[in-house]
Amino acid sequence: MNHLEKAKKLFTSGYNCAQSVFGAFDDITKIPLETSLKLASSFGGGMGGLRSTCGAVTGMFMVIGCVCGYNTTENHSEKVEHYAKVRKLAEEFQNKNKSLQCRELLSSLSENLKQNPSIRTKEYYKVRPCLKFVLDAVEILDKELSKFE
Repeated sequence: MNHLEKAKKLFTSGYNCAQSVFGAFDDITKIPLETSLKLASSFGGGMGGLRSTCGAVTGMFMVIGCVCGYNTTENHSEKVEHYAKVRKLAEEFQNKNKSLQCRELLSSLSENLKQNPSIRTKEYYKVRPCLKFVLDAVEILDKELSKFE
C-alpha cells in the first residue's frame, strides 16, 4: 500500500490528520504504527483542538524530522538546513491550500468547529475537507522524500 492509500485508510478509519500523515510513513520513519499513532495523537484539530497549525502539516513536519532532522547541537548548519526544509514543505502546503492554520482551512465550518473532536460519521466526511489536506501533505512529502532515494 502506498503512502496516499495508507493515509486515506487511516483518516477514513477515524484517525486525525496528523496521525494519518505520520502513520502513513511508518515504513520510512521506522517507528511502529501503534507508536506513530500515539505520538501524533496530540496534533489533531490544529494541535489538540486549538485550531492552530493543521495536523496534516505537523504530521508532515514530524516525518521530515525523522528522515533528516538533527540530533546534535554541535553543527548549527544542520539546524539551519533542517528548518529550511520545514519552511519549504510549509510553503508548498500553503500554496496549495492558502493557509497552514486549521481554523482558516476550515473557515466554511467555523461556527461548527469545536475544541473536542467530532464523531466520525458519513456526514462528517461529506462536509470536512480534511482528507484533501492529508493527501496534499502526503504528496508533498513523497515528492520531497524522493530526493533522498
